[in-house]
Amino acid sequence: MFGLSFSHLLILLVIVVLIFGTKRLTGGAKDLGEAVKQFKKAVRDDDAKPDAKVTDPIQQAVDPAQPPVADVTRVQRPPPVASPGDDAPPRG
Repeated sequence: MFGLSFSHLLILLVIVVLIFGTKRLTGGAKDLGEAVKQFKKAVRDDDAKPDAKVTDPIQQAVDPAQPPVADVTRVQRPPPVASPGDDAPPRG
């Protein structure tokens, strides 16, 4: 397993227990188990509702019955801005 033997894993486990302590490790494992359980329950509840329809948030914001607010088919460009050197005579 990734080049680690059983003795390496055992030593690693002992070091982790010494650093974190058994109370913290069991508490973390319990919290992780509860999170997985809640996730599975949420997935099951979501699958149990066949009438729940997934909607597109963009479609909710845009009502197709309403006319568009602005005409987005044409882009209006701002008038060109004269640079300071435009009124100088051409060089040549």
